[in-house]
Amino acid sequence: MSAQSFTTKIIVDQSPEEVFEAIQNVRGWWSEEIEGNTAELNDEFDYHYEDVHRCKIKLVEVIKNQKIVWLVEQNYFKFTEDKTEWTGTKPTFEIAEENGKTELTFTHFGLVPEYECYEVCKSGWTNYIQNSLKKLITTGKGEPNATGKPQTETERKLSEK
Repeated sequence: MSAQSFTTKIIVDQSPEEVFEAIQNVRGWWSEEIEGNTAELNDEFDYHYEDVHRCKIKLVEVIKNQKIVWLVEQNYFKFTEDKTEWTGTKPTFEIAEENGKTELTFTHFGLVPEYECYEVCKSGWTNYIQNSLKKLITTGKGEPNATGKPQTETERKLSEK
């Protein structure tokens, strides 16, 4: 596939260390119902949002205050024909200091426009990175989802089906 993987960026006043620690706190910005460890190399965790989306993720690269790479080992989507679309993809967080600010670039390597889930996933990641994770970094409180607590319009619609 020649298509571009999904990417989004935020810039904050907090230090690379504060950004790194917020990313590691996945329950604080993505889902309150994460099971497993989310901070160190080779940690594995399970994500699920109701019966709409489930995945198993392993941390395959962790460079303190610079980079975290997740590998999606298993995935299930209720709403796509290929239920395993994310399997083998790599959500990646890269942190850089730029002019006294910290830049976080999130790229979900392998999440490409050809995927059936692309628009739904693009909308979800944009919310969780640009809104929830940014709020966790800047205010100490993110907006993770949980059963009965959808955080995007798509989550609301899919959990009603």
